[in-house]
Amino acid sequence: MSPITPSRWRNRAGALVLAAGVVVALAGCAANASAGTGSDDGTVTIGAASNGAATETKVSVQEDSKLHDELPADVKKSGKLVIGIGALPSGYPPLAFTGDDQKTLTGSEPDIGRLVAAKLGLEPQVKNATWDNLFVGIDGGSIDVGLSNVTVTEQRKEKYDFASYRQDNLALQVKEGSSLKFDGDPSVLAGKTIATDSGTNQEKILLGWKADLEKQGKTITVKYYPDANSKLLAVQSGKVDGYLGPNPTIAYQNKQNAGTAKATTTAGTYSGAGADLQGLIAATTKKGNGLAKPIQEAINELIDDGTYAKWLKAYNLSNEAVKQSELNPEGLPLDAS
Repeated sequence: MSPITPSRWRNRAGALVLAAGVVVALAGCAANASAGTGSDDGTVTIGAASNGAATETKVSVQEDSKLHDELPADVKKSGKLVIGIGALPSGYPPLAFTGDDQKTLTGSEPDIGRLVAAKLGLEPQVKNATWDNLFVGIDGGSIDVGLSNVTVTEQRKEKYDFASYRQDNLALQVKEGSSLKFDGDPSVLAGKTIATDSGTNQEKILLGWKADLEKQGKTITVKYYPDANSKLLAVQSGKVDGYLGPNPTIAYQNKQNAGTAKATTTAGTYSGAGADLQGLIAATTKKGNGLAKPIQEAINELIDDGTYAKWLKAYNLSNEAVKQSELNPEGLPLDAS
């Protein structure tokens, strides 16, 4: 984890920006354990009480008894999967936040946990904590798995096992109708004005592109704004050509503004790990406790049966899909963690 990234949702894609108008403060350390599960027949409601951050989608998940049998004995005995979310004191749509019913911990991260639990034949119990206490809970055994936008790093792999489930991406947000398209080649940004967040990894990447272009006699004008609303207004008004920031935050803003005169869209994405490595977000378990493997297999079954794609689509995060879940994949190098 980079020390320059300030957010409790820290990862190398940079600080996740608090989107305006939807976040409700999360109270207490545990959320409704069964919220979104629907019933005992494997039905899970994706995006329950999400206040427009997701398209509410009901899916039916078939338990895999073989995977259930592979679970560690203590987890099988409890009959529960304790899912840790590090979103206190306030949530971050579309990842994790208190729903419009004022009690459900909703968002993409709790929901992938509920889907995995259903596949493993377990009751999901979602616990909310601060970022630091999320890892304390995993270390001490009070949390079975962390599903909280945790980036895989080589440093973290020394202490935890991982099962990947999303790409860790930056996005270039532009005004709807913009001709700017970004496929990872920074030369298309020459002569453009791009906003970003000070002290984050996306700033480091953008300034690197700027330095490279200046060697060719070109440049990027980098702009900074004090808060999320200011950056969004700058994009919507055309004061900047785009904003480089965390993909989930931008996906949420795009969804909220769709169909309005202030609509925004994503011109392209870029790995938060940089040009040489695709960053990955992963389920996080205590190293060696035997839980990461069945979770990985459960995610892959959800990918194969199409449930995974429905989950991502509901949250407008299809551009972060992985082809398969990997067990302890390559992570951010030690010298960049």
